[in-house]
Amino acid sequence: MGNLDSVVFHIEALLKKLLVALMAIIVVGVTWQVFSRYVLQSPSSTTEEAARFVLIWISLFGAAYAYQLGSHLGLDVVVNKLSERGKLLAATLSHSLVVGFAIFVMVYGGISLVDLTMTPVQTSAALGLKMGYVYFAVPIAGAIIALFGINKVRHLITQIKSL
Repeated sequence: MGNLDSVVFHIEALLKKLLVALMAIIVVGVTWQVFSRYVLQSPSSTTEEAARFVLIWISLFGAAYAYQLGSHLGLDVVVNKLSERGKLLAATLSHSLVVGFAIFVMVYGGISLVDLTMTPVQTSAALGLKMGYVYFAVPIAGAIIALFGINKVRHLITQIKSL
């Protein structure tokens, strides 16, 4: 296993643990929200907003994790008609486009979004949390997706060269 493979392996394991923890947090938070609203007749003012923010993090990190596992929806009708080399080239192009999107839109755009919401200090209504902290998930997830994609492209190029 190369250095990049090792880094990817450890990040994937960390993502899995983080997603489990975030899911536990959202389940506890939403359960408390329902209990306080219907049983105590006094809904919590913070759990709804906290659950929304945790869901943002789950969605973005879950997308990165799903990308690494190859779990995203894909249409392979055309690709399946290609030769083995054509399939590898199509996969290389696809993963390269994902890397480009992750770097330019998620990382670069995400950093701009974080900066935009941290400098004038935009805060959330119930928690008073700086929104930049919530949006920080975008560039982090983008960097992880880019890293995963670069590793996939590297392996595909190795396979293409061996044909």
